[in-house]
Amino acid sequence: MSKRIKKIFSNKEKKLITFVTGGDPEQKTSQEILKTIIENGADMIEIGMPFSDPMADGPTIQRSSIRAIKSGTNLNTIFKICTDIRKFNKDIPIILMGYYNIIFHYGIKQFTQICSSVGIDGLIIVDLQPEEDDELYVSIKNKGIDLIRLITPNTTSERLKIITSNASGFLYYVTITGITGQESADIHELKKSILKIRNYSDLPIVAGFGINNKNQINEICKITDGAVVGSSIIKIIEKNQGNKEEMLRLIGTFVKELKIGTKI
Repeated sequence: MSKRIKKIFSNKEKKLITFVTGGDPEQKTSQEILKTIIENGADMIEIGMPFSDPMADGPTIQRSSIRAIKSGTNLNTIFKICTDIRKFNKDIPIILMGYYNIIFHYGIKQFTQICSSVGIDGLIIVDLQPEEDDELYVSIKNKGIDLIRLITPNTTSERLKIITSNASGFLYYVTITGITGQESADIHELKKSILKIRNYSDLPIVAGFGINNKNQINEICKITDGAVVGSSIIKIIEKNQGNKEEMLRLIGTFVKELKIGTKI
């Protein structure tokens, strides 16, 4: 298990996790965005590895991937961004999120070795099922990198047993079915689902998808150990590409406000 992730969940405070696509709109600005997010209260950051066919993502994140790819972003760019983060922050957990095709074509051994060397704490691979993750799991097992599992409202009890059997770090509950950035979570259904998951694992549980403001975060954090916000931050990036100073100001203000929502 990642020492940073274990440490961040070692107290009872609720966590704010943010998601942005790495390299959006280009490397330098992406680095400044992530620094702004960290400085304004995020407890953990997820960095998307841009992919040309992000099937689980809604239009907002799809467009962010396209912008990043057009600017020349690849996995090496993502590693440079993570290296930059570690120059000014040694403690915040960094999670890479994306699709298995990217890792497979880069080379699993090379990918995991670099992840370890630059200080990556966890991986969320949205299209990789537990039955098919042996090679990646074995490669990261002794590197202090968590393979973080996704659970959805449709996950059955039998499936939960499989998913949680070798899970580590935390569990990521997808609050809605479908693609990212869509309708908000049903709090009543969320509560039932989280209680069910806790019967199968003692790992922290965070919820993501469809979370857009501090009030939603506050409601969700009464049930879970933290909340993930992504599309709303990416919309700020998209709308302010021509004014980086204003973009960073708005992101900083928004993240600071979201963090307030975790105080329950």
